[in-house]
Amino acid sequence: MSEQTELIARWLRESPNAVAFTGAGISTESGIPDFRSPGGVWATSQPVYFADFLQSADARLEYWRQKAALHDDMVRAQPNVAHRALAQWESSGNLRGVITQNIDGLHQQAGSRQILELHGTAREVSCLDCGERFDANEMVRDFLQSQSAPNCPHCHGYLKHATISFGQSLPEEVLSEAVLWARQTDFFLVFGSSLVVEPAASLPRLAKEAGARLAIINRDATPLDSLADVTVNSGIGTVISSIERSLASH
Repeated sequence: MSEQTELIARWLRESPNAVAFTGAGISTESGIPDFRSPGGVWATSQPVYFADFLQSADARLEYWRQKAALHDDMVRAQPNVAHRALAQWESSGNLRGVITQNIDGLHQQAGSRQILELHGTAREVSCLDCGERFDANEMVRDFLQSQSAPNCPHCHGYLKHATISFGQSLPEEVLSEAVLWARQTDFFLVFGSSLVVEPAASLPRLAKEAGARLAIINRDATPLDSLADVTVNSGIGTVISSIERSLASH
């Protein structure tokens, strides 16, 4: 692995416009479970589709039950060595920013400033009618007390976390900006994504087609490994720490 991380570190030093793309694997070491893993929430619960959320009171109740069950893990989680490293790389000019599939807000907590959240944030709740946003902690507490799906205190519209549910479109402006970053970068680094969820999974391919180097760091193999200039199948924290040592030695 040392040869691979040395190479990644060298490309980072040489790159004026590197971009990191992060998935669930970067946050599992902070205690946030990967929903798709065998022990994840979707192994025991069916995700609530957006259309069902809109049409069914029972679906809204189930949605809030699932979100409340996961909320404490999200609140307790703290940025790990990988989140902190990406924030430092941005601060030192080695990284343009982070495109993330994650909804946990840990990149912000670690100090990253240029962040594109493709799937939104679970730290806020949004009204689907008026667009007003609220702190998720308060709304989850209200749900646990009332055991009923909350409505907007301003317009009585449906409230859901400011995240993208199954069947719900990604915010066009965020996706467009992510595509732009992918096409402009010279080094695209994937950390902890299985690269199976579209359209986000196509971003590494776009970067590669535009001439960028591509590194994929993930515990398991991904469908795009054959496109990558370097792949590392290991824990994200271990790999990031190795890259950090290489960067510090020059």
